[in-house]
Amino acid sequence: MNVHELEALMPGELAQRREEGCDIGGFEAAYKAAKEKTGQEKYDALSSLYDALDALAVSPDFPYREPSDLEEIRAVRPDGPRKIAVSLPEEALYDKIYGAWLGRAGGCLLGKPVEGWHKSRIASLLKAIGEYPMEDYLPRRSDIPEDLRFGDWMEGWLRGGIQCMVRDDDMDYPIIGLHTLEEHGPDFKPAHVAGVWLNRVPFNMVYTAERVAYRNLVDGYPPPESATVRNPYREWIGAQIRADIWGYVHPARPERAAEFAWRDASISHTKNGIYGEMWVAAMLAAAFTTDDIEEIVSIGLSEIPEKCRLAEAVKDTLAWSKSEPTWEAAWEKMNAKYGHYHGVHTINNAACVLLGLLYSGGDYEKAITISVMAGWDTDCNGATAGSILGAILGASRLPGKWINPLNDRLLSIVIGFTDSRISDLAKRTMKFAQKG
Repeated sequence: MNVHELEALMPGELAQRREEGCDIGGFEAAYKAAKEKTGQEKYDALSSLYDALDALAVSPDFPYREPSDLEEIRAVRPDGPRKIAVSLPEEALYDKIYGAWLGRAGGCLLGKPVEGWHKSRIASLLKAIGEYPMEDYLPRRSDIPEDLRFGDWMEGWLRGGIQCMVRDDDMDYPIIGLHTLEEHGPDFKPAHVAGVWLNRVPFNMVYTAERVAYRNLVDGYPPPESATVRNPYREWIGAQIRADIWGYVHPARPERAAEFAWRDASISHTKNGIYGEMWVAAMLAAAFTTDDIEEIVSIGLSEIPEKCRLAEAVKDTLAWSKSEPTWEAAWEKMNAKYGHYHGVHTINNAACVLLGLLYSGGDYEKAITISVMAGWDTDCNGATAGSILGAILGASRLPGKWINPLNDRLLSIVIGFTDSRISDLAKRTMKFAQKG
């Protein structure tokens, strides 16, 4: 890691340590002083500062318990149904798995053109073209204000130009997980997933925590060290978007789904970064058994620490959904408390997914459009909400407006899976789901 990379990581690490409950008093001034140095002196100063940040202990008065080890997580989770007594006929199970794959793709594609946009900017775009609230894929139009206009390369992401689910990392990861199961079986270890990354995914096609972990793996750090060495993104959303396949292959088994999610997440994430993946995987496992959104969310919470920041945000959002008549009003309360997190963090984006689910009334379109209109990591949030509703409803009940343009086709950068039929991926997933 060169001095420029180290300097770029430091602000994120300062924020991360503060959010984890550490006292970083004096460190920001030290960082400012280190930046004024040059050459080797600058590198040494930044490196020493990073090591000192890494060595900080969590303050004794920090009100959360946030372990990263699986057994320690299980020791502080609330009660929950670790396995649900539901048996699905083969045809119904396939319909739900296929629906989850399709639902994820549709939600992801909806959010892709506005990825990283704030809620207010998305609203400005939609109102400028007379399409607020969102009811369809985003259009290409000549009358869109220049500062809100989409690039020419987005043609295949926009209404009228969609021919398939275009490549997106949110769709690469379910493929990576499926391939890991096919290659190593259900007893796979984190190192097996890491090997699939190195063998089948180009380095420049992974981002934030995954990119740091990839580099650490190449440098010889195995999991879970690969997640912790100079990785300020370790609680960001990258693990949460890798959750889906573990829920798909464990219908009615939230504990097992969460365990597989932990194995995957521990390569690149810690604490709430891991919990995000476990929470979503457990919710997806539950979504095969009930259409009660609050029950699904509660089952997801039962697999993560009861007193973690993610659980608090989920509970807050549940409460706001009961007191506020509109998702926009609930969003304002959520933003006031959690809007300080980075736009790619697990916690604030999980709340956006929740708003979509809770205000959807079980309607796929409302779930994905609200999750996207809430802003921040829109493709990730649309994908997760769409996946859960897709599992609840099944492919046969998903609206053709959202699914037909995909033409059952998914592009990817995962070597060996660059152009797949979504139905084929669902059939291959089904083999593992039937094994229980």
